[in-house]
Amino acid sequence: MESYENLALDLADGILTITINRESKMNALNRATMLEIRDAFQYVQDNPKDIRGVILTGAGEKAFVAGADISEFTGLSEMHARKFAEEGQEIFQSIENSHTPVIAVVNGFALGGGCELAMAAHMRIAVSTAKFGQPEVNLGLIPGYGGTQRLTQLIGKGRAFEFLMSADMISADRAERLGLANYVEADKAAALAKAVELLKKISSKAPIAIGLVIDSVNAYFESESNGYQTEANAFAGCFGTEDFKEGVAAFIEKRKADFKGE
Repeated sequence: MESYENLALDLADGILTITINRESKMNALNRATMLEIRDAFQYVQDNPKDIRGVILTGAGEKAFVAGADISEFTGLSEMHARKFAEEGQEIFQSIENSHTPVIAVVNGFALGGGCELAMAAHMRIAVSTAKFGQPEVNLGLIPGYGGTQRLTQLIGKGRAFEFLMSADMISADRAERLGLANYVEADKAAALAKAVELLKKISSKAPIAIGLVIDSVNAYFESESNGYQTEANAFAGCFGTEDFKEGVAAFIEKRKADFKGE
């Protein structure tokens, strides 16, 4: 497993915890950190047998990720800014499309690029003091890593307009009510424990089917995809897997299935 300058990785019981490790910078996303995130998720993709779930969190107690590193925006031309955004979108799409379930444990501020990173995960668990927000309009900008799209998907068009245009922050409790957070826990330890609990439950299911669930749900939001056809194709594909045979046999024999991801 790689070692990184800006990330800390820990693999235990099939769950890889990726920590954005720039606490002195409120875990802000500079380009070096973004490239390390891309590399870390390539590692996840390359090791599906060893990694059955991912927890994404920030170092310390104050911030998940307090935003992008604004110092890197200075002097960007429009052409370079477009490439900057497109590269970030590609990295976050690799998280969203990962066949390995990813849970963001939001341990404080998740603002700007940090909110976008959390939304790229499949689920979010927030500590009670967490704050979500897209404050880019305060800088004369808009989100560039997919925030306008994912926030709309998660909380609806009207509310997304409100928060994107007002730059207001969303409390953890309100995030849960809006559907931005799956759960709110008292503190980081409790949030991490909840994430482990969920991922262990998911890891007991058929890995290929879990990946196809991710593909099918994501297809709903892809304009070029027919989500129903994606689902039907995925459903049919399950019938060719050893996991399907094992699942049916276990059901008939009234025992726990032993899925191999084959």
